[in-house]
Amino acid sequence: MQQSTMKTLYPILLLLCLACTALARPLVVAHRGASGDAPENTIPAFELAWAQSADAIEGDFHLSRDGKIVCIHDRDTKKITGRKLLVKETDFKALRALPLSKKFSKGHHDLRIPSFAEVAATIPEGGKFYIEIKSDATMVPQLEEALADSNLSQEQIVVISFNADVIAAVKKAAPQTKANWLTSVKVTRSGQLEPSARAVIRQLRELDADGVSMKAIPELKEAYVQAVKGAGFEFHVWTVNNPEHAKRLAAYGVDSITTDYPGRLLAALGREDPGE
Repeated sequence: MQQSTMKTLYPILLLLCLACTALARPLVVAHRGASGDAPENTIPAFELAWAQSADAIEGDFHLSRDGKIVCIHDRDTKKITGRKLLVKETDFKALRALPLSKKFSKGHHDLRIPSFAEVAATIPEGGKFYIEIKSDATMVPQLEEALADSNLSQEQIVVISFNADVIAAVKKAAPQTKANWLTSVKVTRSGQLEPSARAVIRQLRELDADGVSMKAIPELKEAYVQAVKGAGFEFHVWTVNNPEHAKRLAAYGVDSITTDYPGRLLAALGREDPGE
């Protein structure tokens, strides 16, 4: 193609890209289910998220002593049951026997720590499942087996983790599985974001990750988001409960917004009806 033709086409292509970004609709991901309205990481929270028309649910997972994947955020059961047992040192049967405390259950009765399979079973056709691996890469083989036993399609699955080794292990074991690296970001004394967009891109390339999922601090700007996306990676944010903040991030072109209140955020983004 001649250079003069390229010069003519470039502004048109740029406008088309910007238009696509503006039209892009971020997925609304229910953080540990609809955890603002129901106890986090429980079946009622996940079912409520789907009832509120969330695009996806996000859950936290650890490995029990006997190799079962269980849905719980902390390494131990103290916060949700009142009794402290380390998940990795306890068999699933013993974990399952612990009722969740009345204080944690928010009015729900006889709640127990769910298994991976139970959480996966709540996901409707077309719904996405953001699987946060809270432990280390030893979970990856068990996760692959659990996913094979589920009715979920490859397109519904997204693995996320703060542990870079986990992301690398997932992409090595199952390159077709989408995996996003979780990270926080902070503002330095000089006013710069750390890690920089360049550092994030470098890390994603090293891990062969599909994208980054980042804490949505107020200082996060569109240029930062677009720098990462321009390098060919997805950009996701967590945890956003303020409607105006969500609208601003949607305008930046983020791929998903994780929230404790999926129904509220969908309404704020003009998506009250599932079919819109």
